[in-house]
Parts: sequence; structure tokens; C-alpha cells
Amino acid sequence: MPERHASSEAVAARGAHEPLACDVPNAAGRRVRVLLPLPLRDAFDYRVPDGMPRPEAGHFVRVPLGSRSLVGVVWDDDDNPQAEAIGVAPDRLKPLKQLLELPPLAPSLRRFVERVADYTMAPPGAVLRMTMSVAEALQPPRPRRLCTLAPAGSAALGEGITATRLTAARRRVLETLRDSPPLPIAEAARLAACGAGVVRDLIANGLVQERLVAVEAPAPQLPDWRATGVQLSADQTAAASRLVARVEAGDFSVTLLDGVTGSGKTETYFAAIAAALAAGRQVAVLLPEIALGAQWLQRFRDWFGTTPVQWHSEIGQGERRDIWRAIAAGRARAVVGARSALFLPFPELGLIVVDEEHDPSYKQEDGVCYQARDMAVLRASLADIPIVLVSATPSLETIVNVARGRYQRVSLPRRHAQAALPEVQLVDLRRERMEPGRFLSPPVVAALTETFAAGEQALLFLNRRGYAPLTLCRACGHRFQCPNCSAWLVEHRFTQRLLCHHCGHVELVPPLCPECMTANVLVPCGPGVERLFEEVSARFPAVRAALMVSDMMTGPRAAAELALAMTDRRIEVLIGTQIVAKGHHFPMLTLVGVVDADLGLVGGDLRAAERTYQLLHQVGGRAGRADRKGRVLIQTFMPDEPVMKALAAGDRDRFLEAEAAARRSAGLPPFGRLAALIVSAADAEAADFAALAIARAAPQLPGVVVLGPAPAPLAILRGRHRRRFLLKAERHVKLQMVIREWLSRVRLGGSARLQIDIDPYSFL
Repeated sequence: MPERHASSEAVAARGAHEPLACDVPNAAGRRVRVLLPLPLRDAFDYRVPDGMPRPEAGHFVRVPLGSRSLVGVVWDDDDNPQAEAIGVAPDRLKPLKQLLELPPLAPSLRRFVERVADYTMAPPGAVLRMTMSVAEALQPPRPRRLCTLAPAGSAALGEGITATRLTAARRRVLETLRDSPPLPIAEAARLAACGAGVVRDLIANGLVQERLVAVEAPAPQLPDWRATGVQLSADQTAAASRLVARVEAGDFSVTLLDGVTGSGKTETYFAAIAAALAAGRQVAVLLPEIALGAQWLQRFRDWFGTTPVQWHSEIGQGERRDIWRAIAAGRARAVVGARSALFLPFPELGLIVVDEEHDPSYKQEDGVCYQARDMAVLRASLADIPIVLVSATPSLETIVNVARGRYQRVSLPRRHAQAALPEVQLVDLRRERMEPGRFLSPPVVAALTETFAAGEQALLFLNRRGYAPLTLCRACGHRFQCPNCSAWLVEHRFTQRLLCHHCGHVELVPPLCPECMTANVLVPCGPGVERLFEEVSARFPAVRAALMVSDMMTGPRAAAELALAMTDRRIEVLIGTQIVAKGHHFPMLTLVGVVDADLGLVGGDLRAAERTYQLLHQVGGRAGRADRKGRVLIQTFMPDEPVMKALAAGDRDRFLEAEAAARRSAGLPPFGRLAALIVSAADAEAADFAALAIARAAPQLPGVVVLGPAPAPLAILRGRHRRRFLLKAERHVKLQMVIREWLSRVRLGGSARLQIDIDPYSFL
């Protein structure tokens, strides 16, 4: 549970409680509130020292906190009427140390930080930390070595000078530096079409001088919104005109771009991006897997002439620093990123796009627990700008908001260029005779044979990483379990490792069973994608196969190379997990085989059927996206499940109606509200004791039901024992208020911690 009282460092920041601020002349002008990027709930009061201009709300300042020096943001005091009337006299407060020369955080972003903190019940400082995620970006630009033309170089270029012999390359360098601002050696050499050694020789001869200059990195290349882009179909043109109208209106609106797979949704919303750029505004595009968006980036380049600024975890710290500062200064106009890009300091944001809005990876489950799609809508509303949600399989929450009139819908009902949707066939595994140790059914094997014979490509989907989810000893029954989590270790045979996918614990596969010390008795149980790759290689030895799995992708470049290999037909069958379902377009891919379609239907997740439909529909949508007919084979032991029937019939709307009816009758989201409270401790007894204290204070209110405490499905995670509460409430209940009142009666001690997850997606 977050601390309810200020730490000793916070007390030190406020100073001793001596005279009241109202007794000190001009107290209001000398006191400012500063919110620090720490998991603390309050902004702290500091004194503006003599000679320093009083910073306005949003300005970045350096302040002392205990023995440390931190950068924080001057916060508004409108919501704290006591800030200037009660507290420590300004003369007793610690002074600001420095006013940083950075663009201030916009008022809408400061309100966003407060609203996200209020909704997620996270400390405002923890949310602020996400907007200040690059510490180096808050420091002045680092000095860079830049070259300029020396007086001797100018003389050498002058008419009548014959004493200095200049080669053509040297003359080009001098002419480049004469006509340009100071440049790094590499950039000067590039512009002069020569090697860097030529520039260094000129420096050694005194014709070029090098000096350290503190300058910002060059501004990113601006997208050309005047470019015509690709030719849109009639459906795309009509949809794009409606999106452009929302952008030109310039006020808050939420539009769902609902189009079947392969309908050209990306190019359609590019028209809205062009309209926002034309209006002089910045654009933020969220993708669920930005590191794997190679084809998306190429489409953006084809339309706008350059790639957008990218923001994701694979970017190095130096580049992240430059990008953060470019965005804050308004020099980066189009940014594409993962969910964390939502918290970047855009000063002129004019449009937000959330692509694949249904994707569960938009849910952040560590630290501040938030749903990026929903928080993107919140940020758009506070900035009074339009937002576009994009999906072929929209979330039920979005569909309900459309039905309630809160969101508008723009539809693309047909595939681009008259391509047909693939035919979907269910393979009933209860009736198929499977070969021992094999996981591809005879119909899938036959379809693969036909596809390869026709010179076409196939995709096999299994949403399970590694070789096998469980390894056991057939002599004594020992199972390999993570020492830090209540989870089995997954065998990764290609790297000869046993890995926990929850905490990252790694072991080498031992030659002997560690329990009975017997050799050659360890057996894998169940398939992962590596085992599927092994089977495909054995069945089709002449076929070129490749794996596409997140933990094997070393970054965007590796993903781009794999996508290019598929496009160039250097790969005939691609085997992968859920990342293969995210927006890829391979014209010769005509067959999709889903190996274990039932995998997502286990575990008691309230969204299990919806997620399964979305994932399988999306992965099936990779087939037949060009002029060749596609087909999808789904292996299942549960062909009579409504989700499987809906996939086979291609009846999304009927499935969503049935799913909505089931959730409405159960009072589950989006027709009711849920919150998860997870208490954890270093040992089981402490976790039980803390859970019992919380249970005793549980609210007894109409419309509110508290379930638990119970051991979480992952009862031990990263060495901590976990107990779980689920609070279920009717839609009108102010859930956060109930939880605050509940927890105000609880004191947790020792190693116990409490995490609150409003609108939980994971029930582990």
C-alpha cells in the first residue's frame, strides 16, 4: 500500500514548522509547489531564492530533497488553497537550486498526470515519472565536436590564391563548410562526398577548425504532408474524408475505424495524419508492437517521404534523449511508439491514433497499472483533440461506447483491391488420428503440401514460446519448476535452457534428472513453436521455415529483415506466436494453420472468448490479402464453442452480441466495474496476515461485492507470496472512492505490499 505520510526526505524539503506563510511579506511570490518523479502523493513547497525569476506552473526545476538533488515540475496550486496560507514560512523552506531551460509541461499534460493518478490510484509522482522517463533529456545539451571553416580555409578558396594546392575532395569540404552551419566530421564528409580522413587532414593543416559546441541534435526530418500518398479505394476515400473532417474540426472526438483485415485501414488514417500535420499540429500513433512495425514504417515512408520518430524500448539512451527533447520543443511532428509514448511531452498535439486498439499489450500491469487505449482517450479529451481507434476486431468496450453514442464509427467493410476474405475451416481434433509426438493434423499437413506445391507461402500459429511448456523425468516424475514463481520452466531447446517466462529465471538443461540422477529420462510435454518448427522441418525438409517469436527478435532491424525475407519469398513457412498477427502483409501467404486454438480459452479470464476471437481472426486475416484466395485451418478440441462457430461463420457481430449479453447478465465490464487488489509479502504467513487485515476492513455496501482473499493463480511471483482480492461493483459505483475509504482503515507493515489494478486484464 502506498505511503500515507511524507518520508523524512519530504519533511526535510518542507523545513521546520515555524511561522505561518501568511505572516511573511510576499509569501505567495516566494513559494512554489514542486511535484517530484517519485512514488509520493504530494507536491512539496520550496522557496524561490532572491534573484531567480518565479517559475510558472509546468517549468522544470532542480531542487534538494534530503541529501539528493532532483529535477521536478512546478505544479499548479489551484487545487491546494492551503499551499500559500498554511505551512512553513518561505524563509524556512529549502530554496530551488536551478530553473532548467526546458519547454514547460503543457497544462493539458499536467491535468493528464493528475487524472491518470486519480483513476489508477497511483501516486501522481509515479505518473509524472513516466513523462520524465529520460533523465539525460533534462540536462543541457552535451558539447559536440563541430567543424567550421578556418580563416586559412577561406583564403584558400579565394580567387588568386595559388600557394595552397587543393584536391577536388578538399575543395568540396571547404565549400560545404563555407555554406553550412558547424558540422560534425562525419556529416561534413558525407555532404562533401568524401572520407572523414579528408576532413581530418584539413583540420591538421589549419584550414578547418574544430571546437566543442553545446547544440541540440539535428531536428528529425519533417514528414511531407503535401505528398499524395497511395491511391485510395472508394471505401477508403469516403472513410478518410470523415476522419479528416474530425481533424479539421479541431475539437475532441473519438472515432472507431472499423475495417476488415486487409481493408487498408492504415492508409486511411494516414489521410487524417496528413491533415493534422498540415494544420501545424503534432501526431502520436500508438502501435502494440512498435519494434515489429517494419511494414508499417515502410507504408508511412511511402506516403510522407520519411519515417516518423520512433519511441520504444529498443532505442538507445542517447537517441531517446534527443527524441524526448525534440518532441518537447515541437521539432518532432509525427511520433509512433508503444504505450509509453502516450506520456511524451507534446506541446502541440493535434491527433492521437491507437492502432489495433483491442490488443491486450496496451494494458500496463507493472508499476502504474493503466490501459493505454483508455488513457489515450482521456489525454485527447483534456487536450480537446480528435482520437482515432483502429481495429478489425474492436474491443467490446469500444463497441459498447459506439452503441451508447460516445464514439463514432467509420467502416471499411471490404478488402482492398477486391481481395476476398479467407475461408475458415475448423479441424475437430477429437476425430482426427494424430501421429504420436506430432501436432499437425492430417488436414493441415495436406493443406501445407498443396500450398508449397503451388509456390505459395504458409503461416503456422501457436501462441506458446519455446520448445515445450513442461519438462519432466519419466523415471521419477520430477517436474522442473521455477524457484521464484509457482510456474513450470519452459524448455528452449535451441538455446538449451529452461526459462521462467514470469521472472526470467534461467537454467541450463541438465544431463541428469536432479531428483533421481538418472540419465536420458527428461521428456518434453506439449508443443511450443520450436517443437512445431522441428516437426515442419522433419515433414518438409526442402521447405525453408523460420520462427517469428518476440524473445528471438533482437530488435526492429531483425524483425524488418524477417518480414523482408517473407516478402521476397526466401521463406516458405513462417511459424510464430501472437506477434505474427499484428499487421503483416505478405502477398503470397495463402494458408494459415492454427495449431492449438483452445489455448486462450483456459484460465478463467472474463475476456478469454473475446481475446481468442480477436487473436485468431487477426492471424487468419494474414491469408489471401492479394489476388490469391486464402484459407484458414483451426485445430480445436472445442468446435462447438460459440467463439469457434463465430470464427468459422465469419459472424463477428453476432459473437459480440452474445458476449455482451453474457457480460451484462453477470455485471462484468463494460457493464460493471472490477478492481483487483494484490497483496504480496516475502513469506506466506506475512501475506496471509496482511490479506486478513484487509479483509476485516472490506466494505459492506450495496452494489459492491468483495471476493477473496484467495491465493493468486500465480501464488508466488518473483519470490513473493501473493493473495488476491477482486472487487466487483455496479457501473454507477465510484470505485476509487470505495477503495480509498476501505484502505484508509488498514495499516500494512513489514514486507507486505499492495498493488491496485483498476479494470484488470490479467487474473494471474
